[in-house]
Amino acid sequence: MLYQVLGWLKAKADDYVQRIVIRILAAGPVPKHVAFVMDGNRRYARSKHMRVQEGHSDGFVALRRLLGICLRLNVRCVSVYAFAIDNFKRPPEEVDALMTLAETKLKELCRHGDLLQQYGVRLNVVGRKDMLPGSVREAVRVAEEMTRNNDRAILNLCMPYASRDEMTHAVQAAAQEKADSVGYPLVDEKDIEKHLMTSTAGSPPLDILVRTSGVQRLSDYMLWQSCEKAQLHFSTTYWPEFGLSDFLPIILDYQRKQWTL
Repeated sequence: MLYQVLGWLKAKADDYVQRIVIRILAAGPVPKHVAFVMDGNRRYARSKHMRVQEGHSDGFVALRRLLGICLRLNVRCVSVYAFAIDNFKRPPEEVDALMTLAETKLKELCRHGDLLQQYGVRLNVVGRKDMLPGSVREAVRVAEEMTRNNDRAILNLCMPYASRDEMTHAVQAAAQEKADSVGYPLVDEKDIEKHLMTSTAGSPPLDILVRTSGVQRLSDYMLWQSCEKAQLHFSTTYWPEFGLSDFLPIILDYQRKQWTL
């Protein structure tokens, strides 16, 4: 029965039908924090005989689509793995194209009346911002400043990000804080968690982590945040094609487990 519904939903692309489905889902328990590993842009592009840059551009369209779904579901926080620190090892032309796309889309996201303003979303760029080109850092600064007072929801763009790097900096910050306050750097889990980049960005605990494209690994993304109660889901759909029909079973599974607690 569920597969029939999903097939019907995928065939029905109109927004009215999707809004009805989302409204029904929102009546049940809703996760506070959902994270996505947006994987498969390059393989999607190759399957469509497109340039890699076009695959990444379509991936941004998918981000807007999923962000809109999550906001209408009343998800409090959405985190996306936009660019890994290791991605700097990719061919220079691809890295340059991704940086240009990031700068352009950051500006687009913050246009008056766009999703972030419409839903009162605060944008955080989580990661080693010092590694970004100057023009992208400036776009980040403007975007974060423009949305600083939005308090209904949070969008974390993790770029350039690596979970081990995040944990390393959290341990260092926690040890320094302890040394400054009590004179010795004895830290515990709560001290480390307090200094994680996602924590300082105001994010609630992670409920669901989704990776697309069929790859079943975390690739150094939110290792600390996903190790306790977060539900992990791996979808075979490439990220640019990921939509409500793919997300629906994940939310239903979350709701089923919440009702059986």
